[in-house]
Amino acid sequence: MAKILLGFIIILAAVAVATMAEGCDKDREDMIRECKKYEMFPATPKIDPSPACCAVWQRADIPCLCKRVTKEVEKEWCMEKVIYVAKYCGKPFNPGYKCGSYTVPSVAQ
Repeated sequence: MAKILLGFIIILAAVAVATMAEGCDKDREDMIRECKKYEMFPATPKIDPSPACCAVWQRADIPCLCKRVTKEVEKEWCMEKVIYVAKYCGKPFNPGYKCGSYTVPSVAQ
């Protein structure tokens, strides 16, 4: 009985880990679809995002998305524009917040 219970706990833990890993996949896909054109290089001009992009920002799990920001992502996505869009959409980053290797400056850009 103990082995069955242990096996069940291991399965539950594996499912929980898999669910957490996929936790912001939809947010990532939505962000790419709705916001990419507002957040890509070059750094200027900064264009006000669409209502659809802002809707993604409002519901997205930003800490989860930021954990997925790699150096490769930062080569394509302009973090200054990401900060601009987040602020425009009413979900600004706090100064000092880290998203990938980017640290939000104390003065908004």
